[in-house]
Amino acid sequence: MIALHSTISLLLTGLYLLVVAYLIKGWAALKRPGIGAAPLATKVTVLIAARNEAGRIRYTIDDILAQDYPKQLTEIIIVDDHSTDDTAAIISSYAVHGVRLLQLNEDKPLNSYKKKAIAEAINLSTGELMVCTDADCRMGSGWLSSIVGYYETHGPVMISSPVTYFEERSLFERLQTLEFSYLIGIGAAFIGNGRASTCNGANFAYRKDVFYEVGGFKGIDDLASGDDELLLQKVAEIYPHKIGFFKNRDAVVFTHAKHTLQEFLQQRRRWASKSTRYKDKKVVALAVCIWLFNLSLLVNAGLGFYNIFYLKLFLVQFLLKYIIEVAFLLPITTFFKRANLVGLLIVLAPIHIIYFVYVGLIGNTRKYAWKGRIVR
Repeated sequence: MIALHSTISLLLTGLYLLVVAYLIKGWAALKRPGIGAAPLATKVTVLIAARNEAGRIRYTIDDILAQDYPKQLTEIIIVDDHSTDDTAAIISSYAVHGVRLLQLNEDKPLNSYKKKAIAEAINLSTGELMVCTDADCRMGSGWLSSIVGYYETHGPVMISSPVTYFEERSLFERLQTLEFSYLIGIGAAFIGNGRASTCNGANFAYRKDVFYEVGGFKGIDDLASGDDELLLQKVAEIYPHKIGFFKNRDAVVFTHAKHTLQEFLQQRRRWASKSTRYKDKKVVALAVCIWLFNLSLLVNAGLGFYNIFYLKLFLVQFLLKYIIEVAFLLPITTFFKRANLVGLLIVLAPIHIIYFVYVGLIGNTRKYAWKGRIVR
């Protein structure tokens, strides 16, 4: 029995090492793309769906208005999703600067208000390229011009761009930044390997005609989340080699980590809820294997209190996991100019084992809280 247990544990460890090595290869394959020197000419629509973001949305709008992209080629549409604070009034105050407010007015309950908000904004848009971000994000002045430059030079139909956390106020938030870098790296690496699977909607662009070509959010609108990853997977079925990750610092969008453990777990539960709807079942199978690997670490750590053999097995697994994750995270955090965060991996790694197993379990439960609503 011990021999079988150790064999399974080591097989799962080997599989995890191979997966992360595949991710390392994918990230390395993403070279900094060249951008043509010709004047940019694409009409862009910046889309934001906002709900109760009165505290931060001014900063986001100000950053978008400060872009160095031609104003005559920039359209800004912000959808207020039934906010109960001053979000709509703040957006309205920017009307003189060309910011368009669309107020969602649904008289019957929806499960995916955000997808509905984005779809309504796209229907009203006049741009060729939809560039989506969130109402609590910050970006540099070259954000739009860099993304459009990549679009015009390389011709992707969909672009995932980098997102990171900033302005951390605690160790807990810095640990989130490191873990989030891992997630962003996974999405980028899959695209680098030619197998687009995940992305982040805080920095996401796609052609308007392609959105309609794949039927928009039809077929995925029964889930509250998934306006980014599930849409990406629909597009990947038709254009598997026309989805790019824009590995450029000018294109980075910044947002904030969650301040409390409850907020963090609710966010991750929401993200995990999409996994059962992934179209690429090989990716789902890999995710299950990674979950089983983390479960085996947890089981071996527990059994180690009763038998030193299991403790040794756990330590071997943990050491290999730690080494390969350092190798993966170091180039990603270096890209974000946050390489010092890798030093926190020794703290994050054991916590991440418990967290990963826990979120894998609760992520498949039906309902969770998001923006003051109970959704699924």
